[in-house]
Amino acid sequence: MPDNDVPDEPVAGNTRRIEASVVTDFSDRMSYGGYLDLPTLLSAQRPISRPEHHDELLFIIQHQTTELWLKLVLHELETACDLLRSDELAQALKCIARVKHIQKTLTEQWSVLATLTPSEYGQFRGVLGNASGFQSAQYRAVEFVLGNKNAKMLQIFESDSSASAMLQHALESPSLYDEFLRMLARAGYAIPTDVLERDVTLAWTYHPELVPVFATIYADPDHNWAAYETCEELIDLEENFQLWRFRHLKTVERIIGSKTGTGGSSGAPFLKRALELTFFPELYAVRTEIPG
Repeated sequence: MPDNDVPDEPVAGNTRRIEASVVTDFSDRMSYGGYLDLPTLLSAQRPISRPEHHDELLFIIQHQTTELWLKLVLHELETACDLLRSDELAQALKCIARVKHIQKTLTEQWSVLATLTPSEYGQFRGVLGNASGFQSAQYRAVEFVLGNKNAKMLQIFESDSSASAMLQHALESPSLYDEFLRMLARAGYAIPTDVLERDVTLAWTYHPELVPVFATIYADPDHNWAAYETCEELIDLEENFQLWRFRHLKTVERIIGSKTGTGGSSGAPFLKRALELTFFPELYAVRTEIPG
């Protein structure tokens, strides 16, 4: 008999029997809850409204799960940068592909928060104080890794040493786009020296001299397939990011209209301006140059 000593039992009504081989004694074994540290994870949702408002739990879980996904996005993007630095493009693209799936999940997740009505949110919004998604260090790190860097953002995290260190590292490291362009240069593409030697702590700005390089790649995809495919993967990343930003904006407008944000931003107008930011402008500009 299996070591859990549970005999096979007949199915009673609509009850599924536990197979005899299923492990049930976890006194000295790793369990599902132990591996995932579920006691810690599931005790991290602590509504502070009094009396506790029913919908505050939704608000907390929405943002906590977003942070978990952002942690994985950072993990994948940083690994992709390392792989590009080593010219291991296929493996880097696998990381980017995973990020794209996470982005879709993050975007769809806004539909859950959008079930929160203005009246419901208004009953516990006051307890948030100045807490705001604007203060998400991981979100800022993702933007930094994708090239939208802003050193002034670090002042928001001066009281959090681990967040400051993470953002400082992301600020000083080449972005995903920087690493891609450096890889192209090593492969023989005519990437300008000033682009390769730019100050990577600054936000990426449009470099028109890169457009002819990408035009060459797009003119002959068969002979430039690796570079061509990577360009399209980066476009997917940016498009997904913009869709996420748009859903964020529309959810905010739906719940609080044009109210200012809890963190002090102008709210919806601030989010609208974010839609004007771009990570890979030359990859969009080249489309105007492609015949047809």
